[in-house]
Amino acid sequence: MMDAYKQFFEYVGVFFILYMIGYASFLFLAVTVGSSMLYQMKRRNRLKSELLGEYYVPVTIVVPAYNEEVTIEASIRSLLALEYKLYEIVIVDDGSKDNTSKVVCEAFNMKAISRPIQRKVPCQPEEAVYESYEWKVPITLIRKKNGGKADALNMGINASKYPYFICMDADSVLQYDSLEKIVRPVLEDSRVVAVGGVVRPCNGAEIKNGRVVSYHMPKKIIPSMQVLEYDRSFLAARILFDRFNGSIIISGAFGLFKKNVVIDAGGYDASTMGEDMELVVKMHAYCRENGIPYRIRYATDAVCWTQVPEKMKDLCKQRRRWHIGLFQSMVMHRRMFINHKYGLVGMVSYLYFLIYELLSPYIEVFGILTVALAFWVDLINVPFMILFYVTYVVYSAILSLTAFFARVHTIDMKLTFSDFVKAIVLCLVEVSCLRMILAWIRTTALFGYKKKKHSWGRIERKQIQFK
Repeated sequence: MMDAYKQFFEYVGVFFILYMIGYASFLFLAVTVGSSMLYQMKRRNRLKSELLGEYYVPVTIVVPAYNEEVTIEASIRSLLALEYKLYEIVIVDDGSKDNTSKVVCEAFNMKAISRPIQRKVPCQPEEAVYESYEWKVPITLIRKKNGGKADALNMGINASKYPYFICMDADSVLQYDSLEKIVRPVLEDSRVVAVGGVVRPCNGAEIKNGRVVSYHMPKKIIPSMQVLEYDRSFLAARILFDRFNGSIIISGAFGLFKKNVVIDAGGYDASTMGEDMELVVKMHAYCRENGIPYRIRYATDAVCWTQVPEKMKDLCKQRRRWHIGLFQSMVMHRRMFINHKYGLVGMVSYLYFLIYELLSPYIEVFGILTVALAFWVDLINVPFMILFYVTYVVYSAILSLTAFFARVHTIDMKLTFSDFVKAIVLCLVEVSCLRMILAWIRTTALFGYKKKKHSWGRIERKQIQFK
């Protein structure tokens, strides 16, 4: 029996070493490429003029909202402050139970109109439509029967007048030049059908007219760790995948899409909890299956500031929802798995998200249980185990800090000494503790998820400090 245990633990040990080497190699490559790209972009912007002038892509900004009376007005005012000329704002109130529609109507002097909305993609029917032309750009408010975020986005697509649309969250604020920068890939390449922007936590930031006038690490520990996590995620994997047209996630908080391609692909799927990822994967599949030349890009300098959860229970809700959405998207598009028909999206991107995103929490929890079992039967080299874990934590922390400081430096953001120290300390905590907690949450995410698959997954909001 003891020999069987030894053989089992040897196999498990080999598997985990290979797993960690694969993940560490990818993370190193991704952070290196990402940091290099940011520095190159900063140098180019200093040496040449930006692509400005009178070139504008007409864009509809779709803002789905459910019980967002606290943040919706500030979010809309931030959109009106954008340095862009040709766009419209469409707010879709998805059957809110609070005063979301009332706040919008009163703040922006909206008038009820009779306007039929053609169903190019399926969605729940509208209950009322309001418009206002008293501001910089047209504002439309649609109140509809509740159907979920994806359904609300489909309504926004149906109501939009322009060939490109941007989806964003009602608790987010776009930087003053974000719209100009996210459309730039479309101006550079007509094949571009979608562009993802950068999402950064606004906890700790003071924003005035779409500009960050002061910034510091959030006072609370949980949002501070998410700042480090977001920078690692958006700097590393997304820039690397962008190099070979392999991006399969565009954050629902900020993304630009070509409307006719989205409509032809079927729009957002209201049956999933990860409608943002599912749409991007579906667009990859649609374009490749129909022989349509396309590019899905990532704009590293188009920034959206969003609120991140400040309480652990809210963070767990969010990550549970994200993991369910990832599972649903990968199951729905499983035909792409190592399928050369879909190019590197199927051969690399899908495989990475399967192993290091969808299955990773189960692998990590299994690893912890295996270590506990090995310790119980006295078949573990404790010093080696501790050394291996410390090496993993320090290595991951260094790469996370590289991503964080690269982002801070390349956007000329200043940090205080206390923020500097806080980032270093919390980076170690995020890798060693928070990651393990969220791994367990993601491991249990699929238990009974079908009962709440249409839930918006509410988290506590605070008033956005937009001046």
